Amino acid sequence: MSSDPRTTRDRILDAALQLLENKGEKPVRMSDIAKAAGLSRQAVYLNFPNRAELLIAATRHLDAREDVDARLAESRAATTGEARLALWVRAWGDYIPVIHGVSRALTAMAATDPDAAAAWGDRMSAVHQGCTAAVAALARDGRLAPDLTEKVAADLLFAILSVNTWEVLRLERGWSQADYLSEMERLARARLLGATAPGANT
Repeated sequence: MSSDPRTTRDRILDAALQLLENKGEKPVRMSDIAKAAGLSRQAVYLNFPNRAELLIAATRHLDAREDVDARLAESRAATTGEARLALWVRAWGDYIPVIHGVSRALTAMAATDPDAAAAWGDRMSAVHQGCTAAVAALARDGRLAPDLTEKVAADLLFAILSVNTWEVLRLERGWSQADYLSEMERLARARLLGATAPGANT
């Protein structure tokens, strides 16, 4: 009798995340996940009918494990658009190091692996939604740069906060996490608020 208190589903998802974080660019197969979880392939397929569904569930499982809702609570509760923007930049920016191993694996696999592409696309869709919400709060307050539509502003913020940008600045250029967060916030404010936004900090 197993003493593992986790459900079968959690064992599968934990195994999938561990493999994604440790295998780098190598494909993670259903059989690999079953072996790592100490389960049969049939048990894996009973919980996840296909690999795309499993990989998407794994990224969401990581969010649950890291309590992403608590990380975002302050941003969601912000009473001004400027505050929401700043808090969103920091919340997502501080989450990138947590998901970087999974990100690296899924993006490396994505070019030739539709399941990996679907899983990473699902995660990035959620991030874009966060950018859209921050921009909507700016627009609500009349603080969005007048030359930007909400759609373009959300796309720009999404690009500024891309994992690739974090990798270049933190891993290739050696920036500290504190410097990265400070400059991303400054960059987002400078473009989204506009140079002549009333009351903008300089």
